[in-house]
Parts: sequence; structure tokens; C-alpha cells
Amino acid sequence: MRNDIGAALRELREAGGKEAKAVARSAAMSPSKLSRIETGKATPTVMDVERVLTALGVSDEIRAELAEVARRAATEAVAWRLHRRMGFAQHQDAIKAVESETQTQRLFQPSCMPGLVQTPEYVRAILTGKQLTEEMLSRTVGARLERQRVLYQAEKSFRFVITESVLRWRLLSAPEMAMQLDRIIAVSRLPNVWIGVVPLSASMGEVPTSSFVLYDRRLVIVEIPHAEITTREPRDIEVYRAKFDRFESVSLTGDGMRSMVGAIRDDFLRERETG
Repeated sequence: MRNDIGAALRELREAGGKEAKAVARSAAMSPSKLSRIETGKATPTVMDVERVLTALGVSDEIRAELAEVARRAATEAVAWRLHRRMGFAQHQDAIKAVESETQTQRLFQPSCMPGLVQTPEYVRAILTGKQLTEEMLSRTVGARLERQRVLYQAEKSFRFVITESVLRWRLLSAPEMAMQLDRIIAVSRLPNVWIGVVPLSASMGEVPTSSFVLYDRRLVIVEIPHAEITTREPRDIEVYRAKFDRFESVSLTGDGMRSMVGAIRDDFLRERETG
């Protein structure tokens, strides 16, 4: 299958008269990576195939045909150590490319703030301990902040569900945590953004495990401690869609959510004043 997909992508590119460098640039990958995929020397991830097909601008029929081939290995896991080796900034660019093709993004996060609403200080805290040089760290922070511009594209919609524990988990100093919570409140007022918080007092029939993101009904990315799992298998996507809906149904939203977040923010601010 690896050779079939690579050869098919190469044939489509050549038939369209597109240069490899131009396609690689549009697909947010290096020319050498595209070359390895096309020659069968590297196995493309689902995300890789998605980005290359978008860059090629193929018809829906051809896209569906190749998607079917990709589903033979629909679930793939990429260890975080490989992302570190390839570059976390490049990984942010890859996610940005997927987000650009997504109409509705649904995210459930039980452990940290969603990437699209993180402050620069919070991004740096998240990346602490990942053995990045200062240059790599700065590039990755910049790439994540650049991704956040997608929130202001009115034609797209975003539905984020986080747990109350995320608001209280002290990755930063009290003043910096207050700034991060202010960011949550501000973003929640955008007309195309919906943010829900599952309170610790909510009656739940299941435990929050891993974070995951649904991109329309075509792709799910799940984060676990050692790897990032990507699937386009429809049955798997529906599992995560149903799980998201259950968490969303018990979430505080709107003014109620903002009141909760504001109260926790005020606690952080009082801690600063009395510290």
C-alpha cells in the first residue's frame, strides 16, 4: 500500500504539471519528504495524504479513491519523539494545513488548554521538558500562535470542551494563569467559537481519558502520552463524535461558563495580591 499511495500521488502531480517543490510547500512538508513518499521510501501518514491531495487540487472522485486506499491503514500512531526529531514547528504547520480545510472543529481536552486559545506563556510551559533548544522552542511557539489566526475566519466554527481541572492546573504563576483564563473568556465571545467547561460536580458516566480533535467528520487526532494517533475510519470517528457529544451535554456554557472561569481567575489574582 505504501508504494501504491506514493506512486499514485506522484502520477497525479506529474499529470497536473506541478513541480514537487510547489506541492511540498503547499502541503507544509519538505521536498525531500514528498520525494520519499512518492518513491515509497517513507510511509505517509493520513495527514500527509490529506495535505498532498489538497495541494494537488484533485477531483472528489480521485480523492475518494485514494482515501479508500489510505483507509487500509486508517489508524496510525506517530511517537512524539519522531515529531521532536522532525520538528514541532513543522508539526504545527501540518496541523494548520488540516485546519484550513476544516469547517467545524470539535476538541475535547481534559489535561491542558486547547492549543488555539493558549497564551504564549502557556505554550512555553506546555513545551517545557521536551528537550527543545531555545531556537526550536521559539519557532514552535510562533507556529502555534500563527495557527490561532484561524479562529477569526468567520466561516469556520469551533467547539471546545475542557474540564474544570484544566482551569485550575497550575502550569504557570498565578498572574499568568489569570491571563490565560482571561484569554478563554475573550475567545468565547467570538461568534464562531463555543467553549464549554465540564464542572467537577457534574454527574458523569465515564472518565475523561485522552484529548482528541474531530475535523468535520473526516478525521480524528487523539493524543496519548507517547504518541499522536490519527484515524479516518468512519466507525472510529463516530465513537469520538458520540463521546464529544456526551461531554458537551454536561458542560457549562455562555455566561455560566464565563462566570466560573472568571471566579477562578479572580482567585488567582487574589493569590497574587496576598502573596
